[in-house]
Amino acid sequence: MSHRSSLHIALSASALSLIAGLAPAQAQADTQPPMRPGFHSGSVITGFGPVATVEGREPLPANATFSVAFDVAEAAKPGAINRTLESAARFINMHAEAGVPRDAVRVAVVVHGPASFDLTNAAAYARKHDGATNANLAAITALIDNGVEIHLCGQSAAGQGIARSDLAPGVRMQLSAMTAHALLQQQGYTLNPF
Repeated sequence: MSHRSSLHIALSASALSLIAGLAPAQAQADTQPPMRPGFHSGSVITGFGPVATVEGREPLPANATFSVAFDVAEAAKPGAINRTLESAARFINMHAEAGVPRDAVRVAVVVHGPASFDLTNAAAYARKHDGATNANLAAITALIDNGVEIHLCGQSAAGQGIARSDLAPGVRMQLSAMTAHALLQQQGYTLNPF
């Protein structure tokens, strides 16, 4: 099959998914690049955060609990999902696969700096990125639907002209990223180092 034919088929499939009215998360999952070898879709957040089964790993304690905060300053390229949002979904999926009960895993994401626009609604994102679609919206919805807290630094938002009304549904505006991390630490969250 020629490259041109492959492109035509891919474009036709995308158009059909829009016409058929597929859910945004499903349409997004269909347009993502193929998974890396050895990875598969997770069981909790199926459209994002693919995981690898790790054979021969150290067993997790039966009573293990996780409260982890992810810090995000690096923006995704327009049209791409922010890598840290993907990692937050992977964290949930890999622990579910490892047998950790879902209620034993708490995840928060704190966003600041250039990544702030990754949390904006479609209109605000398009204004910032020359009409581009915010590929993060389906991931944000999936994460929030699965109990993830997503916090935006109010200082970064103010500095970049992002109003509360510009945010994707469910995103929480905080006084600052520093404040959000301090409050999360008081609630027992640890900071994921990468």
